[in-house]
Amino acid sequence: MSDDVLRDVIVIGGGPAGSTVARYAAEGGADVLVIDGRDPIGSPLQCGELVPTNDEMRRLCPNVPDMDDLFQTPEDAISRRSSKMHIVPPSGKPLRFNFEGFVLNRVRHDEALVDLAKESGADYLLGEQVKSVEGDTVFLKDGSSFRARIIVGAGGHNDPILRDYWEESFTKIPVKFVLMEGDFGEAVELHFGSMAPGGYAWMFPKGSGANIGLGIQRRMAKGRSLNEFSEEFISKYSGEITFQGAGSLPMSGSIQKFVKGNYLLVGDAAGMVLPSNGAGITIAMVGGRIAGQVIAEHLKDGVSLSEYEVRWENQMGKVMRNSKRSFRFGSIIFRLPDLLLNLLFNRLTRRIIWRAVTCRRMFWIF
Repeated sequence: MSDDVLRDVIVIGGGPAGSTVARYAAEGGADVLVIDGRDPIGSPLQCGELVPTNDEMRRLCPNVPDMDDLFQTPEDAISRRSSKMHIVPPSGKPLRFNFEGFVLNRVRHDEALVDLAKESGADYLLGEQVKSVEGDTVFLKDGSSFRARIIVGAGGHNDPILRDYWEESFTKIPVKFVLMEGDFGEAVELHFGSMAPGGYAWMFPKGSGANIGLGIQRRMAKGRSLNEFSEEFISKYSGEITFQGAGSLPMSGSIQKFVKGNYLLVGDAAGMVLPSNGAGITIAMVGGRIAGQVIAEHLKDGVSLSEYEVRWENQMGKVMRNSKRSFRFGSIIFRLPDLLLNLLFNRLTRRIIWRAVTCRRMFWIF
């Protein structure tokens, strides 16, 4: 069924980025429709589920305002609170750091973001796949179509607007993970070395069990498959596997242009993932809020949509550049044999390593 109504905004994809765009655009008075092929949104799970607390985000991204308004994580979406992060070299001897984070119930988290957007006035159409976008019209695979003044691509690295109207190539990190029952302690763990060439492996403890997985750069894998690496790493842990998931992260950092005419990209589709640590949920929400607010101001007061790019640079530009540098540096040193990596991960280098993971300048004397 086609809808001839010309809406203000259509958002393709209702994940953290898309639902945040919808929330803030609708809050600003826009008529918003979100279209997502999943029902419910948030399922199937596709990530490690770790996010910083609001206080930790203030330290990581100091130029982002109003964190408490943006990140309203409900208690039932928090599987476990963590105050420690272990950075683990191949030797297994961790460098220990203070880090305040939530390991999420990701499905419930995304449902809560949908609820916030709906409370602001956004509409949702679920279980429908977008085929293409032409002009002001979004065509669905079932033959129906919808029109809008502004169309936002929030459908990840396979987003139809990204595919048809942008020429971008991402360094993609394929990931595979499981949910496993058991007691895995309190600290979140990031593992580096030959067990995850060019990427990292993780163990994030949840209220019951843990999210365990890894991502790799295929060009560094020496012919071995993602399945081989994941099976080898996951087998180090004991417990019943209750879920298996996979996905892919764009790890080149944010793209240069988010806006073309009345089309906008946000979230993974715009490369809004920090390359040095894989953080994407909160970063996508930062971009989503900026996009939603600018869209509302554009419709109401004629503010240029390119203001979205200006505000992103002001809030996230420095953090993203630091993260890109750290990722490039890491892609070089992680080619080294594990024995050398063990030597490089020590008390003298721990501050440099931590600054790299948390998107600060690595070589800074303090």
